[in-house]
Amino acid sequence: MKEVIKQSVPRIEELSVKNYRALMDLQLKALTPLTVFLGPNGSGKKTIFDVFAFLSECFSVGLRKAWDKRGRFKELRTRGMEGAIEFELKYREKFKSPIITYHLAIEEGRKGPYVAEEWLQWRRGQRSQPFKFLDFKHGTGRVVTGEMPDEQDERISEELASPEMIAVNTLGQLAKHPRVTALRRFITGWYLSYLTAENTRGSPEAGPQERLSATGDNLPNVIQYLKEQHEDRLDQILRTLSRRVPQLEKVDAELMADGRLLLQIKDAPFERPILAKFASDGTLKMLGYLTVLYDPDPPQLIGIEEPENHLHPRLLPELAEECREASARTQLMVTTHSPFFVNGLRPEELWVLYRDKSGYTQAKQAAKMKGIKEFMNEGALLGHLWTEGHFEVGDPLTASGESR
Repeated sequence: MKEVIKQSVPRIEELSVKNYRALMDLQLKALTPLTVFLGPNGSGKKTIFDVFAFLSECFSVGLRKAWDKRGRFKELRTRGMEGAIEFELKYREKFKSPIITYHLAIEEGRKGPYVAEEWLQWRRGQRSQPFKFLDFKHGTGRVVTGEMPDEQDERISEELASPEMIAVNTLGQLAKHPRVTALRRFITGWYLSYLTAENTRGSPEAGPQERLSATGDNLPNVIQYLKEQHEDRLDQILRTLSRRVPQLEKVDAELMADGRLLLQIKDAPFERPILAKFASDGTLKMLGYLTVLYDPDPPQLIGIEEPENHLHPRLLPELAEECREASARTQLMVTTHSPFFVNGLRPEELWVLYRDKSGYTQAKQAAKMKGIKEFMNEGALLGHLWTEGHFEVGDPLTASGESR
């Protein structure tokens, strides 16, 4: 029986990318609340992760900074290609709401990057035609105001201060554009994790913080916040962590005399806790991931890059299950090359990346590969099927990743 999750947060159902590095023309359809990208080195996992990072930064720090950071057109546009870099998201704001399509095309001129085309489109009913309720080119365009924009509604002309400004980001700050505002809130709220164990070992200034930073350097602050505001959630995190790390008893953020926080971890057999800087990398990384997955008010999209680093392989299928449970309240995008993490997945949750003969990244959903569902019905695990060569693509021992 197929599991149905009634979403209460926006969810991306399709992603299309053109001319972005190795993603010359990539389409991902029927994305699930938990979506995992697997593939050999150089297959494009980091590039897909960076698509979300790039879009998020365009909204948070601006197109110019996100563009310059990545080397501009010279490094961003697919080699040998001409034309704009294009992104297209198809998403629903909530369960059974209409699908909204967001299209963003970026070009580069003499003065730098600019938005060549940007539009939002939806179809209100099954029989109605899709129409654009936001449509901009080169900084000028039209938008339909109101809670439920309709084909018959008046389109208001708008001009942005600069063609490098993103219309959704600018107009989404106005209450009269609730659908545009909802998308802006969605994208600016994305959380992309670059967590490292080393960054969690510091002693930041005291003060509760609701959300873990991208690198995890405020982990003590998040523990302090949970301890003060959501003690039941912290207990849940520690119970889960103690099942992963035998005899772990307590994690606490201790206030030092100089006003900094010190993360301490206590093992059951010993009286005194140890400082986080002496704890294992795996313990700290697992603690960091759990604070993200058990967040009382999680981001609407979470991206995690290669969670397997520093974690024992036997912990990874359970981490995959925790990601699935968290996806009832958010959407997760994960990259991995660990068969152990993949062992905890369902075939529709896994996309396998590979380079085609032209060198461009392609993707295939495991559920659509011949024989995979049948193997799993007999008790096989996805990660084992991958390493045993049963996937049609993604074989690291072939030059392109396509099946031999």
